[in-house]
Amino acid sequence: QLQLVESGGDLVQPGGSLRLSCAVSGISLNYLNVGWFRQAPGKEREGVSCITTTGSATNYADSVKGRFTIARDNAKNTVYLQMNNLKPEDTGLYYCAAYVVCLSPNIKSTAASSWGQGTQVTVSS
Repeated sequence: QLQLVESGGDLVQPGGSLRLSCAVSGISLNYLNVGWFRQAPGKEREGVSCITTTGSATNYADSVKGRFTIARDNAKNTVYLQMNNLKPEDTGLYYCAAYVVCLSPNIKSTAASSWGQGTQVTVSS
């Protein structure tokens, strides 16, 4: 059964860095597009980044371009999100999801998407 588990969220100061991990089990990561999404209280969930099955294509929200990097390690069944130069507006609950649309400029979930439980990222002085 497909499961996704996020980890790595923490409280950090503005300008700091975090690396989030999404561990996938139940199916080979080779067959999955994976996306990162985030949601702040009172706001809509938004796509942050995604990566295709082969890693040949990646998408980023305009707000994180140049600061975040998505990568995958199929051998470890893990997708990473390296977040640098964090800003207070990056605060939110971060989710990874499989079976997503990752075709530029789209970072979209679907009715078939599978989600993790989320990991909290808080950026504050």
